[in-house]
Formats: sequence, C-alpha cells, structure tokens
Amino acid sequence: MAIERLSDEARAAALNELPDWTYDAERDAITRRYTFADFSAAFGFMARVALLAEKADHHPEWSNVWNRVDVLLTTHDAGGLSERDVKMARAIDSLSS
Repeated sequence: MAIERLSDEARAAALNELPDWTYDAERDAITRRYTFADFSAAFGFMARVALLAEKADHHPEWSNVWNRVDVLLTTHDAGGLSERDVKMARAIDSLSS
C-alpha cells in the first residue's frame, strides 16, 4: 500500500495541532528542537524515540549537540509529509512532556 503525501489542507490541519513544530517547505517536512538539562537527558530522549521509531518503522532525521536534539520528519516514500510523520511527531511530543 502506497503512503500518501498530505494534501495542503491536511498539512495545514496537522501543523495547527502541532504548534511546537515548524514546517520546512523546501523539504516538505516538519522540524522541532528539543532542549534538555544536559547531554544525558538528551541522549535518553533519543533512545526512547529510537524505540518508538523502530516499532513504527519510521525513522527521523536528527542531530544532537550536547543538550539539544533537532528532529526532522518527512516520508521519503511519499515524497514529503505524510500522516506517518504527524503520528510520529505526536508520539515524540508525548515523550518530552
């Protein structure tokens, strides 16, 4: 089953319910920076996200510098943002609260 890219309307609705995420029009992706107390907290967060990503078979593009984790979500098979990204963003956000 092919993964569908979000329509303009669906993308706008998704961004409305993910206020901490930023839309990257060039990549048709969403991004967010998470900031933690220190490297250990950031790394622990990344480990928890990795477990979610494996279970969902949907892996973020990300980077870590000391207490920061930058996450980018897009679905390469869809050629841009899909419902899989929105679900993953929600799941990631649930770990950071």
